[in-house]
Amino acid sequence: MDKLRLAALITGSLLFTACVPAPMAFDPAKLPAAGDLGARNAATEWWYISGVLPDSGLAFHWAQFKVNYRGLPYHASHIAITDLKNNKLYFVENGDQKATFGFPPLSLSQGDWKLVQEAGDNGPFRLTAGPLNLTLTPARNPVVHPPGYSGTAETGRMYYQSVTRLDVGGTIQVGQETRQAGGQAWLDHQWGDQMPGAAVKWDWFGLHLSDGSDLMLYRVRNARDEVVQVAASHISPEGVAREVGDVTMTPGRTWKSPSGRDYTLSWKVSGENLSLDLTPLRDDQELLSKTTSVAYWEGAVSGTGTLNGQAITASGMGEFVGGVLTKDEGGLLTIPTK
Repeated sequence: MDKLRLAALITGSLLFTACVPAPMAFDPAKLPAAGDLGARNAATEWWYISGVLPDSGLAFHWAQFKVNYRGLPYHASHIAITDLKNNKLYFVENGDQKATFGFPPLSLSQGDWKLVQEAGDNGPFRLTAGPLNLTLTPARNPVVHPPGYSGTAETGRMYYQSVTRLDVGGTIQVGQETRQAGGQAWLDHQWGDQMPGAAVKWDWFGLHLSDGSDLMLYRVRNARDEVVQVAASHISPEGVAREVGDVTMTPGRTWKSPSGRDYTLSWKVSGENLSLDLTPLRDDQELLSKTTSVAYWEGAVSGTGTLNGQAITASGMGEFVGGVLTKDEGGLLTIPTK
């Protein structure tokens, strides 16, 4: 029996409602408009915002998840903050089932956590969620990453849009300290028919390069831990996304987390006119998300290499999925799919 596994920490009731339509089928021939960041009727959907803020001594990650499976609505969100000055990680989750989604402009809320964009093309976003009180002003137009989605028919596929640079202002609460936030962040929006952590895992990077361009990298792995897709896209300073040909991501050093999972943290990347070595700023960045039932590593990375024959440095975030949580790690709500 295949099963969709979700977290047990649900603070509201889950209602099976016949009026909720079945999620749309994924069609790789129909790609989204780059700027249409609104919610879809999809089996799985998420929005991420993450960034490394060197002047603030911080890295942060916010994620909003929406699941619609055979009429079952479920919502989850969480925030991770890394204090790079004091070598500490803070993690908080939101299981409130009162959620709303609007577009245009983009408006997401789960309980009192909200992401709201001002009206108009490329208006700034306001993210008020737990310890985050941020204004995020797009410095790039939205893009659709070639080939337009991640994954395969076997693993499930997710349409993939990003705003790869946003200027960050506002404050972040770090323990008992309120710290001014400044730097640049990255926004992802994906939706489709994947079951993350169970049927599919991935290794991902969103990087800001020193020449003013951006780079997205990922490997997709199936349930047997076999690599089934490797992709990269380069976004020029003018905001044009193109596929990086012949890309490879070669695993290097691994780290064993307190949960016993192994994560590859150092990588060698090569591709068309590209060579890059990537390493983490801090090893201990595993997130055991009870509201999504997924274990993954999310944290700040840096790198050096060359692009088009010129030396570059890279700064950004890495994300490596380690699998689903066990019942001993927080309990699971398991929903049969057939």
